[in-house]
Amino acid sequence: MRGNVIDLAVAVVIGAAFTNIVNSIVKGVINPLVGAFGTQDLEKYSSCLKAPCTTDPATGEAREGIRIMWGSVLSATLSFLITAAVVYFLMVLPMAKYLARRAAMQAAKEGVQETLEVTELEVLKEIRDTLVAQRGGSGNPA
Repeated sequence: MRGNVIDLAVAVVIGAAFTNIVNSIVKGVINPLVGAFGTQDLEKYSSCLKAPCTTDPATGEAREGIRIMWGSVLSATLSFLITAAVVYFLMVLPMAKYLARRAAMQAAKEGVQETLEVTELEVLKEIRDTLVAQRGGSGNPA
């Protein structure tokens, strides 16, 4: 059980480090690409729920109105999808294939073992039948 706990701890640490990498890729590559094709950085896209929406140019905080920052949600969703895809294709799918291959090999070994047991049983039955036939066929010399 200690081995499983250690494996889980290693997975959590690697997952946290990997999340930082994905977040950096989204913020450093994907957001600017969206900004190059759109009008602004992905995280700056927002909608005004209650007009008028004004922001303080120095701090970037809203002064009036209610803003919905859907660009930040989209950015976090992209981070999640990238992380999930990488984890699935680099960890889950190969492990499932490995376990399926291992189970098939185990089933093949069990099939061979069962065939050997059946064959041994048939040979033993033949020996028994031959011995019974010899005893019955030789008769009593008396």
